[in-house]
Amino acid sequence: MIWKSVLAILVIGFLAGAYFVRTKPLDTASLHIDPETAERPGVPGHVLLRAGGDIEPPVFEMDASALALRVEAVILSTPRTEKLAGELADGYASYVTRSALWGFPDIASVKVVEIEEGKSSLIVLSRLRYGQMDMGVNRARVEDWLAQLSR
Repeated sequence: MIWKSVLAILVIGFLAGAYFVRTKPLDTASLHIDPETAERPGVPGHVLLRAGGDIEPPVFEMDASALALRVEAVILSTPRTEKLAGELADGYASYVTRSALWGFPDIASVKVVEIEEGKSSLIVLSRLRYGQMDMGVNRARVEDWLAQLSR
């Protein structure tokens, strides 16, 4: 009979954890950061697309305003993703993507930069909000965005 009590406690803990990560408000002030000036995290679950970062940024043959429109469309087409704060056209924006099962939030701060006339690039800092490891999910998401933008 004691195993039923233990099982009930585990199920309640599981449901409470799921409820917590799905409903806890995200602190926009601390999560919406400029990825160009952000410190390099250097921890698992974080990926930095920036010169000298984890992924070198590509150069796109379009101006920054056109790239910003494409980037936002690609990001917002990602399942379970919504804008957290900011506007790409005004500097940078941050987005939250939640995992399918638990609803864990991953935060991506994105900035589009003009390199020269008709050429631009982007800077992305994507990171997990809870835990220590994401099994490569943030990196895979950023690489998928880049693949879609390169088409």
